[in-house]
Amino acid sequence: MVERTPGHDEDGALRTGAALFDASGREVVRVTGPDRVSFVQGMVTQDVDGLPVGAVADAALLTAKGAMVADARVVKRPDDLLLLTEPGYGSVVLGALERYLISEDAELSDATAGLGQLSLVGPGAEALAARALGLAAPAGAALRPFDAAGTTAWALPQGLLLPGVDLLVPADALAPVFDRLLDAGATPVGFTALEVLRVERGTPRFGADMDERTIPLEAGLQRALHYQKGCYIGQEVIARATFRGHVNRQLVGLRFGAGSTPTPKAELFAGERRVGWVTSVVQSPRLGSIGLGYAHRDVAQPGTELALAGGAGNARIEALPFPA
Repeated sequence: MVERTPGHDEDGALRTGAALFDASGREVVRVTGPDRVSFVQGMVTQDVDGLPVGAVADAALLTAKGAMVADARVVKRPDDLLLLTEPGYGSVVLGALERYLISEDAELSDATAGLGQLSLVGPGAEALAARALGLAAPAGAALRPFDAAGTTAWALPQGLLLPGVDLLVPADALAPVFDRLLDAGATPVGFTALEVLRVERGTPRFGADMDERTIPLEAGLQRALHYQKGCYIGQEVIARATFRGHVNRQLVGLRFGAGSTPTPKAELFAGERRVGWVTSVVQSPRLGSIGLGYAHRDVAQPGTELALAGGAGNARIEALPFPA
């Protein structure tokens, strides 16, 4: 990871400028071989076969019961597929794929060590990337190659659905690219500042707001689901929930009352009835103590007041994203 210098206005950079976060803790699974596309097609919720070369798309790996193994961003390059995952989940994805790789001519590997990842976030991110890296204008959900210290790196659409761009950089070019962005005026930021903006935007993160009990529809991951593709593991559960038109619980925004700062997993109650739980909690400079969580569909309407377990205060359900 590239070191950052503390003391900058990190929140201001994320909201009004161009903030630079070293996301190299995220992990990368690489799939190669002639059958790589058909194999991954049967494993994830996204239509990998239908993606053009150079495309980037969100996906999820599910169990047969429709619960998530992990989420991933699928990067379709000419000679391989990359699955970008949250820190600590590369081995989980790799293990899930290996269990089903039987006769297909495909090879799986952990490519994390060879690829660094940077997130450039904020309304000024694209202009700064163009200035510092010679990055071409965005072209939908497509990879944009650029030169990084004499080797090829790639720009991707921002993975947290924030304004900006993600960069996938060969490890030996990570520090030079980081320095070029700093020299061009990017402000380095840490994880805590980025988490505030993520929660305000209502973007769930696997390992915090999603786990092995989560069905993608509960977390609002419609962008990761392709409803017309062929069979994949867990598809029947997704199809049944889609046919019903609802799931029993859904991701919601939570605004906590004065003096209420719960921890993740704190339970939510409507009277004596347990109706949900908290998943993420942040201190927003603008909004105070807010978070994400799950609530039963009967009480998930914005404005509903719920109690935190143990008399720890209250939480009001808010529409996502939180007001800008």
